[in-house]
Amino acid sequence: MVTALIIGRFQPFHFGHLKLIEWAADHVDSIIIGIGSSQESHTWENPFTARERRRMIEKSLRTIRNYKIYEIPDVDNDQIWVAHVKRIVPKFDVVYTNGELEKRLFREAGFEVRSTPFFKRNLYSGTEIRRRIASGERWESLVPQGTVDVIKDVNGERRIRELARFI
Repeated sequence: MVTALIIGRFQPFHFGHLKLIEWAADHVDSIIIGIGSSQESHTWENPFTARERRRMIEKSLRTIRNYKIYEIPDVDNDQIWVAHVKRIVPKFDVVYTNGELEKRLFREAGFEVRSTPFFKRNLYSGTEIRRRIASGERWESLVPQGTVDVIKDVNGERRIRELARFI
């Protein structure tokens, strides 16, 4: 039985994330989803709380059942980061990431690391979605309905517009 680890900030959870998790689910038996920078919220780059991001993921992963979600706060120290992650999440066999730093850190710690396809990365991007929300453009087509529901529920559009004034 192969368990994969996928870590992201999910600010917000979008179709690129969804497609990545669906793709990984076809290659492994179970998935650990790590909400990275879980301590961050109410900033331009991290407008949503870990709890809000968890809700986005849970409401969006309707067809996937073999996953668990864990919150992973930052430690701001690359030398101990993988050990920090291992203390928080259950045992995993492979890490799916395209981040160069994450690849190097997990490989150096002895883990198998696999790259994943990019799913319209220029379009499915948290930065682009936040930019669209801040400027009043349409953004809903870039995220699953579960994410739309959570953003609307927490008045996330107003939050992002207010945060955009400080950047």
